[in-house]
Amino acid sequence: MMSLTVLSLPQRFKRILQAMMLAVAVVYMTLLLYQSAYGYPGIQVPHSQVDALASEPVTTHRDQLLQEYVQSSTPTQPGAGAPAASPTTVIIRKDIRSFNFSDIEVSERPTATLLTELARRSRNGELLHDLSQRAVTATPQPPVTELDDIFISVKTTKNYHDTRLALIIKTWFQLARDQTWFFTDTDDHYYQEKTKGHLINTKCSQGHFRKALCCKMSAELDVFLESGKKWFCHFDDDNYVNVPRLVKLLDEYSPSVDWYLGKPSISSPLEIHLDSKNTTTNKKITFWFATGGAGFCLSRALTLKMLPIAGGGKFISIGDKIRFPDDVTMGFIIEHLLKVPLTVVDNFHSHLEPMEFIRQDTFQDQVSFSYAHMKNQWNVIKVDGFDLKTDPKRFYSLHCQLFPYFSFCPPR
Repeated sequence: MMSLTVLSLPQRFKRILQAMMLAVAVVYMTLLLYQSAYGYPGIQVPHSQVDALASEPVTTHRDQLLQEYVQSSTPTQPGAGAPAASPTTVIIRKDIRSFNFSDIEVSERPTATLLTELARRSRNGELLHDLSQRAVTATPQPPVTELDDIFISVKTTKNYHDTRLALIIKTWFQLARDQTWFFTDTDDHYYQEKTKGHLINTKCSQGHFRKALCCKMSAELDVFLESGKKWFCHFDDDNYVNVPRLVKLLDEYSPSVDWYLGKPSISSPLEIHLDSKNTTTNKKITFWFATGGAGFCLSRALTLKMLPIAGGGKFISIGDKIRFPDDVTMGFIIEHLLKVPLTVVDNFHSHLEPMEFIRQDTFQDQVSFSYAHMKNQWNVIKVDGFDLKTDPKRFYSLHCQLFPYFSFCPPR
C-alpha cells in the first residue's frame, strides 16, 4: 500500500509539470500570433510619418479648382490690429451694385481617423497620444517665406523716372532685383534696361488722380495673380523698402490664410454713404484701409478671393463706383466686401507721418520709410551720413546705415 502511494507522487508532479509546460506553450504561441497580426510593442512610427500626419493640411474647394500650391487654409485670420474709433464720414452720391459671394467650402482631411487606425495597429500608445494631441491642439506654423516668394510692385509715373525711380534702383532695388516690378505709364528704354526688363507700361493715364491710380493698382494685382507668388506687396515710388525686414515680417504669417497687412493714415475708420437709385435711403458703411503711401501686403489666399470681383480690370470699376483712389478701393474690397479685417503693422511708414520721429536705433526694425517736401522743408528721417545737399531725401544715408558694404557708402 505504501509502495503504491510513493510511486504515485512523482507521477502526479510529472503530470502537473506537463500541464504547466503545455499552458506556457499555448500562451507563447498566442503571443506570437498576436504580435504577427498587430506588430511589436516596440515598433516606433517613423518621424517622417509623424510629421506628415501632425501637419496634415486643410484644403479648400477653391484651391482645388484653381490648382494652387496652397497647402493649408482657414477662412480668415484671427482678429485685426486696427483700433476702434469714431468713423470719418464721406457722402458718396453714386449708384453701386450689390455684390454676392459664395462661401468657400472647407473640408478637413480625416486626420483623426488616420491616428485611430495607427493606434489600433501599434501599441505604442504614449507616442500616438502625443501625436494626436499635437495634431488637434497645436497652432500650425506658417510655411517659411523666402524673398523669392514675394512680388514687390512699385507704382510710379513718367515724371518721376529720373528722380524717384533712379533713387530706388541705386539703393534697395539692388537687394530684390528679381522680385521687384515697376508699374508706370510710358515706355522708357533706359530704365527698362536698368531694371532688367522689370518696367511695365500699364497704358494708364499719367498723373496722380483717382482713375490713373486705380488703373495701375489693377495692373499690379493682375500681374501678381499670374506670377504664382505667395505675397503681393505694393509700395509707392517715394518708399524705401527694408527688404530683409519685409521678408522677416511675412515669415510670421501664412500666405494660405487671408492677410491684409498695412497701416492706416487716419485715426478712425472711413465711413461712406452709398446712394443707390433703387432705395430712398443711403447705406452707411465703415471700413479701414492701409494707406498706399506706406505700403501694404496681401496673402495669396486673400487675392484669390479678390479674383472674381477685382481681377481682370474689375478693380477699376469698383473704384469708379465708390469714387475713391486705389488704396481706399482696396480697403473697400477687402474689409467691406470680403469681410477680412486690416491687420495693422506699425513698421510701415508714409510721408503723412513725421519721419524725424523714427529713431535711428530702430531703423533695422522698420519695413518702409518715405519722404516729402512740404511747406518749403523736407519731411525726412534723421540719419547720419551724406550731407543734405548730396542726399536731401536721406535714402542714400539710410541705405548705407543698413547696408554699409555698398560701393558708394563712405567707410566707417
